[in-house]
Amino acid sequence: MPDHTEPPLEKRSPALSVDALSVTFATDAGAVYAVRDVSYQVYPGEVLAVVGESGSGKSVSSRTAIGLLPDTARVSGSVTLGSAEITSMSERQLTAVRGGDIAMVFQEPGSALDALFTVGYQIMEALRAHKKMSRIAARTRAIDLLRMVGLPDPEHRVDYYPHQLSGGQKQRVMIAIAIACEPKVIIADEPTTALDVTVQAEILELLRDLRDRIGSAIILITHNMGVVADMADRVVVMRAGRVIEQATADDLFANPAQEYTRALLAAVPHLGTSTREAPAADSGEAVLEITDLTVEFSSGLRRSTFKAVQGVSFAIARGETLGLVGESGSGKSTIGRCAAGLQRATSGSVRVLGSELTGLSERRLRPLRRRLGFVFQDPATSLNPRLTVGDCVAEPLVVHRAANGAAMRDRVRKLLDDVQLSEGTEKRYPHELSGGQRQRVSLARALVLNPDLLIADEPTSALDVSVQAKVLELFADLQREYGWACLFISHDLAVVDQLADRVAVLCNGEVVEQGTRDQILRTPTQDYTRRLVAAVPVPDPQEQRRRRAERRQLIS
Repeated sequence: MPDHTEPPLEKRSPALSVDALSVTFATDAGAVYAVRDVSYQVYPGEVLAVVGESGSGKSVSSRTAIGLLPDTARVSGSVTLGSAEITSMSERQLTAVRGGDIAMVFQEPGSALDALFTVGYQIMEALRAHKKMSRIAARTRAIDLLRMVGLPDPEHRVDYYPHQLSGGQKQRVMIAIAIACEPKVIIADEPTTALDVTVQAEILELLRDLRDRIGSAIILITHNMGVVADMADRVVVMRAGRVIEQATADDLFANPAQEYTRALLAAVPHLGTSTREAPAADSGEAVLEITDLTVEFSSGLRRSTFKAVQGVSFAIARGETLGLVGESGSGKSTIGRCAAGLQRATSGSVRVLGSELTGLSERRLRPLRRRLGFVFQDPATSLNPRLTVGDCVAEPLVVHRAANGAAMRDRVRKLLDDVQLSEGTEKRYPHELSGGQRQRVSLARALVLNPDLLIADEPTSALDVSVQAKVLELFADLQREYGWACLFISHDLAVVDQLADRVAVLCNGEVVEQGTRDQILRTPTQDYTRRLVAAVPVPDPQEQRRRRAERRQLIS
């Protein structure tokens, strides 16, 4: 049952009703059906989760409720906000409703916030668009809202620009804008994707608190079933533009009616359930050995340096995966870049197969980089959009003059087969592939030179759970086949639990704890690690309520 008390649904009027909604998009190839005959309601004080894979129609159906579809969209059916018919409103009427009666928290606050204006100005803009307020009153209210959403030092940060805030802080600003006029409905579209588990837990706690404080209905669009278990009162499951199942959160997780829902839940990594066996001890030297690594960045003229990494040491053997975890800013990616020779160390040692990388010139680093593979977090930006998939995968072979002609084509086709991409994919361009397919291309590209060490930086953070599960299974299969060592950087401890043999925990650039996966994720000894583990949502509402209570005790 939900944590809050409220009247039964049948005694309340819906805050938002979606009835027989269908949405098509006009394209050169004909009409594309994004949403088909979708119906659901959300009530005041309720959290309704809308879940499904990419392309299921969950975002399109909810964006219809706020009138944010492109001109190519054709809408039938109705969306009713209270007693007002949204789908029949003019643009002027919609402008009056947006931000006042209904508001949206977007997935990417970095792109949703205007980089040219302070966050305070953007909150004030939302306030003054719907309320008669002076600038002074709007500024005072903006500071109060920033304090309400837990942004530190709101009196000063009200004058910050978006680039001066972290990802979690920018998301708090987006929530402050959304709740500025106390809307009846808040649509939160993937509000925690790519956030640290601790920041994610704070954002979810904030949304839960706001739901209870101002009584708004919340539509939560997500592919993270742990977040659904943590937040939702009811769940709508969508597939291929249709609603295939609706149920309370407890009923859906305990007894899903549809095979698709069961498969979706089965694909979710659940912290504490991994059965991965550690590899046999390797008698040879470590593939990667980092000793007393320190990385400093200058903070400007006549200012002190910032230590991003301080005295970090660990080693990875052949066939082994070390999970490197910690919050944003802890130094994870900096260490990964040092291991790949992409970032210079201030002091300490980075050795790959016995060769010291620190201090080497670019010319002498080049042959060592043949032994390294790197999988980036966002394949959409790491793959060259002007090259075909085949050329993207072949590029390392060309750069290092490792193969050409038929041998290169055969190698590319073999790798694309290994990552389970069909024949002909090599002739397509990255934008023609899904996110999961692009990540498979990135993995093939990283493996094309048969590396001894693979560095994977958040490679599954933005993928659907079903796609993520396939990529993780593929990752493990390829490691068994090729035997590379892996530095796996992630903030998702459930994913690390599935893949890692050992885990190192970073906090403020220092390793606070490291050991086997079971030692770190089952019986951590440090309070920081305990807080990280407690912040991970699990796909079980009853267990998640217990974990949430335990987390509150840890941080109290």
